[in-house]
Amino acid sequence: MAQVFVCSGDALADGEAIKVDASVEAIAVFKVNGELFALADRCSHGNASMSEGYVEDDGTVECPLHAARFCLKTGDALCQPATVALKTFPVSLVDGKVYVDVPEA
Repeated sequence: MAQVFVCSGDALADGEAIKVDASVEAIAVFKVNGELFALADRCSHGNASMSEGYVEDDGTVECPLHAARFCLKTGDALCQPATVALKTFPVSLVDGKVYVDVPEA
């Protein structure tokens, strides 16, 4: 695994997301109620960026194109039209900086 720098911890506000281009794939990093989550950025149903989706306080994100919802903790698809879960990635806050762990290419 390799750690990819995302941003400083205070650069990501609660309820927001940021897209990170990692060597393996693009990853969306979310902050909800002070907790950090990371998912594959591409919706499993269509060609949409999850970092541009609607982040909800209940720990879900809605695809900006087709309204499919995903659990930020597990990546599970919660409603149609998506049926395939999104890959999740470990995310951490180290010395005030946000990092995502990604497989090495």
